[in-house]
Amino acid sequence: MDDEFQVLQRSFLDKHYQEFEDTEENKLAYTPIFNEYLSLVEKYIEEQLLEQIPGFNMAAFTTTLKHHKDEVTDDIFNMLRTFMDFLAFKEMFLDCRAEKQGRGLDLSGDLVVTSLCKSPSMPASQNTLRH
Repeated sequence: MDDEFQVLQRSFLDKHYQEFEDTEENKLAYTPIFNEYLSLVEKYIEEQLLEQIPGFNMAAFTTTLKHHKDEVTDDIFNMLRTFMDFLAFKEMFLDCRAEKQGRGLDLSGDLVVTSLCKSPSMPASQNTLRH
């Protein structure tokens, strides 16, 4: 998705991430947040399509998509379906919460950066890529 959508989504996450907890049980409070998110995404997609296709109708598009889902590439269909998947939605909020609390995935200890350019001032033995 484009930068505008990323900003829209980040703003929504920032507004609601504290509501979500990493438990098996889903709170009743998640339902209106999920419905608001679905409306937000649908409105955004519809506005973008209206800019590209004058007279675009989301209801007709949705019906056509359902009838021709076998003709749509898996990547596109899965991306659209993910927007409506509650578990993916909840996971997005849990990831956001972990990131805000400093519990995000940290790979910095596993990465080594080595220059691939040979430097005349550096001995050849120090100019190799190591894992």
